[in-house]
Amino acid sequence: MTDRQHLDEEALAELQDVMEDEFDVLIQTYIVDSRDRIASLKTALAAADADAFARTAHSLKGSCINIGAPRLGELCLEAEEAGKVPDLVEASRLVGAIEQEFVTVTSLLEGFLVR
Repeated sequence: MTDRQHLDEEALAELQDVMEDEFDVLIQTYIVDSRDRIASLKTALAAADADAFARTAHSLKGSCINIGAPRLGELCLEAEEAGKVPDLVEASRLVGAIEQEFVTVTSLLEGFLVR
């Protein structure tokens, strides 16, 4: 999988232009917020709370799309859909995939900040 599938650098460049000096803060806030939301996904999964799982996945999806993380956004969309069914078996698999993709996205975002 190419970096482009993980991170839309054009979208990030546009954000950087718009945000100027606040761009680093935006990226750092996204990373911290996303970690919290992934923890909330795990909590909802452990509690078998499909509604909370779907809402959290929806919220995380929006953040990922806004920041330019298309693959992570797709996984969150899948998780949101999986949370709409009482059986959270598929949701459990997706949390692992979301965590893995988030590690990749975080690494790429941190590299983007170094530029």
